Amino acid sequence: MIQAVIFDMDGVLIDSEIVYTEHVYKKLSGKYINLKIEQLYPVVGSSRQRTRELIFQAVGEPFDSPEFNKTYETLYKDIPVDYPSILRDGVHEILTNLKENGYKLALASSTYMAGIEKVLSSCKLENYFDSIISGGMFKETKPNPEIYLYTAKQLDVQLENCLVIEDSTYGVTSAHRAGMAVAALRDERFNFDQSLADYSIGSLWEIFAVLDKLNES
Repeated sequence: MIQAVIFDMDGVLIDSEIVYTEHVYKKLSGKYINLKIEQLYPVVGSSRQRTRELIFQAVGEPFDSPEFNKTYETLYKDIPVDYPSILRDGVHEILTNLKENGYKLALASSTYMAGIEKVLSSCKLENYFDSIISGGMFKETKPNPEIYLYTAKQLDVQLENCLVIEDSTYGVTSAHRAGMAVAALRDERFNFDQSLADYSIGSLWEIFAVLDKLNES
């Protein structure tokens, strides 16, 4: 019986990944004219360290390049995002319905807590979750399962009684490794490998159908 639903944030609650990716691409493509935006897609959902590695590889710069290290530090700063405008359809109604039906709710995002709080505040989502967990709290974040193992403990719910809503390869892998049921939100733009997910959903509204199936078994 599922007792808790745990959400990723970027790409799940908000359609932010394409915004971040296009922003970084615009900053880099002027100088690196052979760079294709598709080369940045593997960054989506990755850890901060892996993101750095992938971007350096994409532009062909050595990791010890002083000039590009300075450039890199500016890539994700001051991205102009109107978060309410990219909130997924029905998020408030879905979260309200889940809470009214007795599910514990948590947010488990690789984003640092300051970024999480900014999104939740601007979208007025901060009061829905029983637990809010940031990947910045751990030595390793997704695809390492620690963030989900910790979230289950915080909720006081057994792993097999948790449903995770994810999108990226890293996130799906993390939740699967934690032994939780995983519903992957489909996104054809980034070529995610969602093969480890138990369910594939086209919108967050399909969470209720997934819960019905899980609770019948």
